[in-house]
Amino acid sequence: ITVKSPKQDTVTAAGEEGDDPPKEEPWETALKTTVVDVEAGEFQGHRVSLWDLLHSHYIPEENRKELLELYEAGELTLEQVKTVVSTIVTKA
Repeated sequence: ITVKSPKQDTVTAAGEEGDDPPKEEPWETALKTTVVDVEAGEFQGHRVSLWDLLHSHYIPEENRKELLELYEAGELTLEQVKTVVSTIVTKA
């Protein structure tokens, strides 16, 4: 136990401090923390983050890239992204 704990702590600390904070943009965090109720498909009855919905099989890669680019550029609001993604998933 004593031998394993320091290794796990080191890996966890390095992984958290070295990877996530510098790379994650505020717009990305907003997509990950904004959840929606989806009444369709495998997500029915669940609250799912916009990030997860955008990266689900319901959203074609081309659409996902376009939505992310427009949102990141400030041309779409978070609410607009939410509406578009919810509509696509519901129609699928």
